[in-house]
Amino acid sequence: MSALIHHFVVHQLAVNQQQELTLVPRASCFDVSPEIENLAQQINHAFNTKPGKGVGAFVTEQAEIVSVSSESSDDEEPKVLTPHAVSFKTLLEDMQSEQNDFVEFSVQASELLKKSLIDTGTLETGFVVFCHYQFLATDYLMIAIINTKHHVEITGDLELTSSDHLDLAKMQLAVRIDMTQLAVSAEQLRYISFIKGRMGRKVSDFFMHFIGCEELVDIKQQNKQLLTTVDAFLASEQLDPTEKHQARDTVSAYYKEKLELGEDIQIQELAAKLPSDHISFEEFNQQAEAPVEEQFQADRSALKTLAKFSGQGGGVSLSFERKLLGDRVSYDAGSDTLMIRGIPPNLKDQLLKSQS
Repeated sequence: MSALIHHFVVHQLAVNQQQELTLVPRASCFDVSPEIENLAQQINHAFNTKPGKGVGAFVTEQAEIVSVSSESSDDEEPKVLTPHAVSFKTLLEDMQSEQNDFVEFSVQASELLKKSLIDTGTLETGFVVFCHYQFLATDYLMIAIINTKHHVEITGDLELTSSDHLDLAKMQLAVRIDMTQLAVSAEQLRYISFIKGRMGRKVSDFFMHFIGCEELVDIKQQNKQLLTTVDAFLASEQLDPTEKHQARDTVSAYYKEKLELGEDIQIQELAAKLPSDHISFEEFNQQAEAPVEEQFQADRSALKTLAKFSGQGGGVSLSFERKLLGDRVSYDAGSDTLMIRGIPPNLKDQLLKSQS
């Protein structure tokens, strides 16, 4: 399913000879070509498949944004960053009201991004992509910093040639604004989503300051809570193991569909797909001590949890498919013992060798 591209422009953050962070702007948007459409589609897909996203909205103009560096200790005071003189939200509104064109908006926004990087003491270079597009009847604005990867190829004449390609697989710095939701239901405060990063590195250190965004929903936590609620619901319905497995397969298929389409998980939709002899899953969720949001983004890591039991600790790491519990794998809670019948051949071979 293709996206309809309205505007697509790229600028560059680079370090000059004086080791200063500089912005190299492009003067115009790219013409919308099949290549640009394909690239925008790939960026959108890469964003959708990234785990651990956050969701929020613009903070008030008077609010301060607290930025905690990933290198700071617990004893250090968090760094408080004051809002920019001209906010990203103001630039966006000026562009929407046609006071500025898209290129001018993107350049001014990139200058804000550069200032946020400097204010937070972060050195980040790469290509800053601004893409305004429509996907599944929804208008989006995607802003991402993407670096390049060097490739060596062999031509048809068996000659070596090298080139740089955008490394979308490692895209970790991106924010997407749902322009449609911002226009029609801004009060829900769910129109900004962003990649949170890994290994302790928080995109919020400068990206949230740049956008002027406050995180309101932890997507990863919402997905984990949903799976916990699904397990509790299936237990309450007193389903047999086969029915439980089929229900989890249904949830897994629903997740895959939503991830592929880039759409949100919707509790009402999911409830219609699950068995309900007593109350619906939607009602069960509403009555829970910690109800899951009615709508939120799907996290790909949830698929693994749906398919497998896994855990590690004390020098032991285990993982097995859920459907094996009660069959080849059994657990005795009283003695805290896990019994596995039919050990994998490669593991069995190692165990036999260790005893010889």
